[in-house]
This record gives sequence, C-alpha cells and structure tokens, in this order.
Amino acid sequence: MFPLILTHPQWDPVALNLGPVQAHWYGLMYLLAFAAAYALAWYRTKSRPDWNADMVADLVFYGAMGVILGGRIGYVLFYQLSEFLANPMYLFKINQGGMSFHGGFLGVAIAMLFFARKYQKNIWNVLDFIIPCVPTGLLFGRIGNFINGELWGRVSDGGYNWLMLFPQAVNEDNELLKQTPALQSLAQTFMIDGNNYLLLPRHPSQLYQAFTEGVVLFVLVWWFASRPRPRMAVSGLFVMGYGIARFITEFFRQPDADQGFILLGWMTKGQMLSLPMIIGGLVLLIWAYKNQIYDWGHQKNVD
Repeated sequence: MFPLILTHPQWDPVALNLGPVQAHWYGLMYLLAFAAAYALAWYRTKSRPDWNADMVADLVFYGAMGVILGGRIGYVLFYQLSEFLANPMYLFKINQGGMSFHGGFLGVAIAMLFFARKYQKNIWNVLDFIIPCVPTGLLFGRIGNFINGELWGRVSDGGYNWLMLFPQAVNEDNELLKQTPALQSLAQTFMIDGNNYLLLPRHPSQLYQAFTEGVVLFVLVWWFASRPRPRMAVSGLFVMGYGIARFITEFFRQPDADQGFILLGWMTKGQMLSLPMIIGGLVLLIWAYKNQIYDWGHQKNVD
C-alpha cells in the first residue's frame, strides 16, 4: 500500500499579491538564495582578511547577473536550441520559464572572471571563496521547483513510501497510461476528488535534489572550505560533488518531455551535462593537491 502518498497542493505561483505588484514564489526563492549567499560570504570574510563586506556585495551582484543571464541562455541553448534557431526572440520570453543550472554555472564562472579582473584577484581565489555559499541557492531553487509543481519525478510502482501525485502531470500520466496499460490498476487507486481522471504516483524528485544538491553538498563543501585548502580544491570538490548528486537524482526525475533519454537508452540531458563536471572536478582536486598553492592560512605561499 501507499501510507504516505500525498497530492501536490498546487500552490498559487503568486506568493504575495499587492495589487499591481505581485511576488512569485520562484522570484522569492531567488531573493532568498542571493541573501543567503551574501550572509554566508560576509561570514567567511571573518577568516579571510583579503576580503571585506564591500567586495562581497559586489561579488554577489556579479554572481546574480551570471545566474540569471547564464541560466536563461543555457536553458535555451541546451534544451530549446531548435526553438531558438526558429525564433531567436524566444530567448527573451522569460514569462514562459526555463532556467538551466549548467548554464547558470557557466554564467557565474564568466561573471567571476570579470570580478577577478576588477579586483586583481586570481580567479580560483574568487571561486574558492564564494563556492561554499552556492549550495544554499540550489536548495532554494529546488524548493521553488517543488512549490511550482514542476520538474516532477518518475512514476513508481509503489516500492517507496513517500511518493506524490502531481495534478500538473495529468497529461503526461494519461499518455503513459495509453502506452503502458499495465499501469491502469495502479492509477485506479488514485482518483482526485472524485474527478474522472487518474494520476500516477511519482517521486518528489525536487525534494531529493534540494536535499542532495542543497543540504548535503552545502555541509560537505562548507566543512571542507572552513580550513585552508590548496587553490582549486574547494572548487573541484563542489563541481565533482554537484555532478555526482545531479547524476544520481536524475534517475528519479522525469526527463524533459522534449528531450527524453538521449544516450544509451537511459541517460538524460542532465546526466550528460553532469559527467564533464564529475571528471573536471576530480581533475581540479588532483591538480590542486599536486601544486599545493595556498591563498590563505599559515600555508599561504602567494601574494
């Protein structure tokens, strides 16, 4: 049986409605992400005399621009390239949604290059400083996905006790029921409010990702960065850690309808984009400990 099966509440995407001014949940999650990044980065300045509050404010601003621009451009290029080629103005249709972590990651990296140049810092010094503050942003972002009822998980046959029904997935569920009639008996268990449509139990993969990419990765990277580490090591651990977490949780997340499984019959676009991160992060870690360059602490050996 399914003792903990819940139905997604279908929250109103508008969190605050003040007449002509509306605040959407996802927008609030972005604000919380940037606020948390600023607070955590400011806290890190206490052990880093080469950083101050003014620099942190500037750094978070650069990072916010990188996330927003990179996330949108990355989504369009990675997931909607054909749509963009047919209509380049699609890039600016932000009202239709669409953000990519991998695009945001690249956007932030480019923004950090500009910041490093402005303050004449080594780019890895900048990245190693700010990266421990990033997972909380991922946490808030995934919570936003869950509140909006998007990016839901794959259908399960009931082997888990924490599945969820997503009314937002009714069209996908009906299509799957047509393709796999054997699921009819499973779906018959879940009639929503007596209405004449069926839903299939799915993994709340947004919460899985919030926990792994947000909570677990934050604890791991924050602990690792709390002591002096060789330059690139903190960045390498984050990149590899995120890649591993994303690769694993993708097994529970429903592939994008217009993407499906794009490699080997089981690999998703998210997993394909995460593989280079796993390899690249491992390379950075090896390189960091081979060169043993320290930017702070008693081991500091650079200007």
